[in-house]
Amino acid sequence: MFIKQLSVFIENREGRLEEVLDVLKQSDVNIVSLSLADTSDYGLLRLLVTKPEEGKKALVEKGFSAMITDVLGVKLGHRVGQLQELLEVICKSHINIEYMYALSTGTDDASIVIKTSELEKAAELLRETDVELISQEEIV
Repeated sequence: MFIKQLSVFIENREGRLEEVLDVLKQSDVNIVSLSLADTSDYGLLRLLVTKPEEGKKALVEKGFSAMITDVLGVKLGHRVGQLQELLEVICKSHINIEYMYALSTGTDDASIVIKTSELEKAAELLRETDVELISQEEIV
C-alpha cells in the first residue's frame, strides 16, 4: 500500500546532485520521480526509485546520508477541485500533510506523492472515498 521513498541529504554546492545521480546510475537504480528542496547550506532530495534499498545502500557506501520513508502515491483525475477535495478528506481528520510532490506514472491521470503525519489513517480515509492509491510495484 505504501511506496518506499529514498531521501538524501546533500550539501548545497555545485556538482553534489550530479554525484548522487551518478551513484544511483552506477547501481542500476532508475529514478521514477523526485523532489528537491534547498536551504542555503543543504538540500533534501526525495526520490521514488526502482530499487530503494539498493539505492540507499549504494549512497551510504559513498558517504551520503540517506534514508527510506513510507509515502502514499495517489491517483487524481484531471478536473477542477480534485486535489482540494482529496486534501479536505485528510485535513478534516486532523492529519497533517507534511509534504507532497507530483508523480509521473505514464497514464493520463495526474498522480501525487503525499507524506502525512498518520499514513495508515490517511490511506484508509482515501480508500473509503474511492481514491486509488498507487503501489510500490506500479512505479517500477
